Parts: sequence; C-alpha cells; structure tokens
Amino acid sequence: MIIAVDGPTASGKGTIAKALARYFGLPHLDTGLLYRAVGRQVELAGGDPDAPSDALAAADFDDSLLDEPELRSEAVGGLASRVSIHPAVREALFARQRAFATQAGGAVLDGRDIGTVIAPDAQVKLYVTASVEARAQRRYAEMRDSGRAVTLEEILDNLERRDARDSARKDAPLTIAPEALVIDTTSLGKDDAIAAALDMVNTVTGQQPYP
Repeated sequence: MIIAVDGPTASGKGTIAKALARYFGLPHLDTGLLYRAVGRQVELAGGDPDAPSDALAAADFDDSLLDEPELRSEAVGGLASRVSIHPAVREALFARQRAFATQAGGAVLDGRDIGTVIAPDAQVKLYVTASVEARAQRRYAEMRDSGRAVTLEEILDNLERRDARDSARKDAPLTIAPEALVIDTTSLGKDDAIAAALDMVNTVTGQQPYP
C-alpha cells in the first residue's frame, strides 16, 4: 500500500505521515528533506540556488547530509523551495523517491507532489493544509523551542513566499490531486489530525475505522 501525503510547509503532513507509517508498519520518506539537502549542499559549495547548474550539481549530495540538523532551519527551507523549481533537480531526485514508493510492501511518502507526480498510483492520497497564520505560529513555536532566533513576522513572510513559489512553478507544482482527501488542520490538535487521517485511510482501504 502506497500512501501519499501532500501539503504546504508546517501543515502537519510530516507528523501525520510518520503516524500513518507507524500504525501500518510501513517505511516513511520525508521527500522535502531531499530538497533541503540539495539546498544545503548548494550553500556549502558556495553556489547559487537559483542557478540550474549549481542546483543540479548539488543533487548529487552525500547521504550523510540528511542527518544534519541544519536541514530543518528556515533558511535551508527557503533554499529548498528555490532549488525545487529546477526541472533537472526534480528529475534527478525522482528515481530515488519512486524507488522508495514502489518497494515491496508499500510505503508512506510526504511532500508536495507525491500524489500527482511521484506516486500517482498511490492507493491513498491525502492533502494536509492549514491557514498560513496557523502554520506560521506552529513553525515559530518549533524554532523557538529549538533555540533558533527568528520572529513570527519573518516566518510568516517566508511561508508566503514559499507557498507562492511552490504553487506557481511550472514543473510539479504544489496542488491537490483529484482523488486526494483533504484534511484542514487549522483548528485541529496533533492527535485529532492523526485520528482524522487514520480514519480516512481505513475508510479508503476498507479496514476497520480508527480507533
């Protein structure tokens, strides 16, 4: 069973995807982390994330980079959004994501184009969203708790810019797959959001309702 979980930054899609993977005993891939690694590699190499050649060269990053805590920063998130607009970068990372999705037994993947591009054949497609204000508050709390010096205004501005880039890019834009079930987490707590997702997956797959 392939479960695709798409949505914008800080919507809760990662938390939901991880919970689904645990519940169904499936491997999980945060595909956004791959693009963050590319963005970070460009930065480490002193390149330009807006230059297709620099971004493509960075797509050949060492897997050890995926464990770097800096990948979760707002700055690297912005770089990820910038390198992700390059078709060559998306093509370079496609095979890795597709191989993960189609492994024996299935998988859970979260990102922005899983249900539309990476795994259009997924049995279950979810789209997790929330207001940009709610997402900014969550991201701000996360950054504050990790000791990073950022302001709510900076995060809100960054999210709005990333949403615009992700939705407007020509290749694999952030969009809702026709078959996707939408979960709006604006007013949902973590547990309620996970419960809603589990109930949807169980309904689609014909399994017993959660819990």
